[in-house]
Amino acid sequence: MAESTSKKNKHQCYIAVPSQIINSLSSSDFQTLLLSPKKKTPSLSVKLKHFLSNPRFWIFLLFLFGLVGMLLMWLDFDPSLPFSENPCFISQERGGIISTVNENSIVNDEKSEFWKQPDGLGYRPCLDFSEEYRKASREIVKDRTKYLMVVVSGGMNQQRNQIVDAVVIARILGAALVVPVFQVNPIWGDESEFSDIFDVDHFKNVLANDVRIVSSLPSTHVMTRPVEEKRTPLHTSPEWIRSHYTRKLRREGVLLLRGLDSRLSKDLPSDLQKLRCKVAFHALRFNPSILELGNKLTERMRSSRPFLALHLRMEKDVWLRTGCLPGLSHKYDEMINNERKRRPDLLTSRSNMTYHDRKLAGLCPLNVLEVTRQVLYFLTKLIKALGAPKGARIYWAGGIPLGGKEALQPLTKEFPHFISKEDLALPGELEPFSMKASLMAAIDYIVCENSDVFMPSHGGNMGHAIQGHRAYAGHKKTITPNKRQMLPHFLNSSLNEAEFNRIILDLHKDSLGHLEHRKTGRDVTKYPVPECMNYLLAAYEGLASPKIVS
Repeated sequence: MAESTSKKNKHQCYIAVPSQIINSLSSSDFQTLLLSPKKKTPSLSVKLKHFLSNPRFWIFLLFLFGLVGMLLMWLDFDPSLPFSENPCFISQERGGIISTVNENSIVNDEKSEFWKQPDGLGYRPCLDFSEEYRKASREIVKDRTKYLMVVVSGGMNQQRNQIVDAVVIARILGAALVVPVFQVNPIWGDESEFSDIFDVDHFKNVLANDVRIVSSLPSTHVMTRPVEEKRTPLHTSPEWIRSHYTRKLRREGVLLLRGLDSRLSKDLPSDLQKLRCKVAFHALRFNPSILELGNKLTERMRSSRPFLALHLRMEKDVWLRTGCLPGLSHKYDEMINNERKRRPDLLTSRSNMTYHDRKLAGLCPLNVLEVTRQVLYFLTKLIKALGAPKGARIYWAGGIPLGGKEALQPLTKEFPHFISKEDLALPGELEPFSMKASLMAAIDYIVCENSDVFMPSHGGNMGHAIQGHRAYAGHKKTITPNKRQMLPHFLNSSLNEAEFNRIILDLHKDSLGHLEHRKTGRDVTKYPVPECMNYLLAAYEGLASPKIVS
């Protein structure tokens, strides 16, 4: 009887435990909990129940959410984007490309002045768009009535420049931009499309707060015949674009532009200059397959040692376009002259100048012998004098030169560690890209942008793009050959080696990647200071270190 009374007086207690906690327990742990009810230490479930029932916890949680919300509103931040509107003091996503010089390799070669990086003087990327720009953005990205279509041409880097301008023109017109159409390259026969080279989704997401990007025209406009404009003048202003295109675009709904190369002015309002940088350095990320291989080749090239990337422009099309001669032999010079007569349209500029005048003006690429002597100076005399390793690794970027690899023998003889993407790639790795010149150029771009030192033999679109990218990524060293002033000394056989070296060093003391402000008429994507990079005193003094990270 007593026993039954005690049973009635007992109360059964049930504690609600979240399923995540139960699932995280092993069977032995679970049995221990069931068979040890008299354990003095409160169980995890009891602690959790006590914690959740505490009003202080909920007050703190509400305060935390409110604080985060206010911060997001203050920064006008869109969490769906990988890019902040105000990246002045935070880490930035830069398209997945390895963005910093290999610090370990530099430390291992402390005595090497050649690998020493220039001082950025406290300038860091800072795209602080104005409040007026951000307010206008909200209306622009909502618009569903106006669409801009563009057809871009040329090689990969020329196409890249035109895409940057296309985004800015769409912004000026308040129109959505249809993903640019790529014209087949007439020289290389490359039929690559935008998505073959660049990451389309990333392009759309990064620019979502600036310009609406669409893959194709919507059904409401698909039957609309676009207004095609072919006479956009060179270096035109935003005011000209608005006055000539806005009315037609509103009336027809679709505007088609071709041949955008250098059509947009290089001197734009501050917000539009920042937008150019945002497109060039953030939105135009390479296709994942290209990016993966480019980064792999970069790591193989570095191999725990610093390396120089040398962009050689000695392919057949370069000699045709520049009006210069390769200087390999009379046979090759005659070949270029004959083809240029058949295709005079390929000559890019200054058709009234002779080959000799072009060369003296510094408008021609360095031929192999000149490159050999120049690199021989930088990588033998300078490095030897500073105690750096003699066997410097050189990445050769570019297509097969006119005359084949035999034309490179003077270089390969002096520098045995002269390596191309074909040398670095494993069997089959380059096969998906080998028939597309634009994709191969993109791979070269990635390796060059991430090299410890970069030097182009001829400026051109790729040299300019990489110079700006490297400056924006942390003022990485870029050597810009002073071809016009070097040439007389190259031709002066009376100079001894010591005197020649002294002269060349003096000519390039200000051309080694030091901070350079943009001047009127120059492209902000080549010279991002000061429009896209601000002087951040705290960062320079070590109080903060905002970095570009991959």
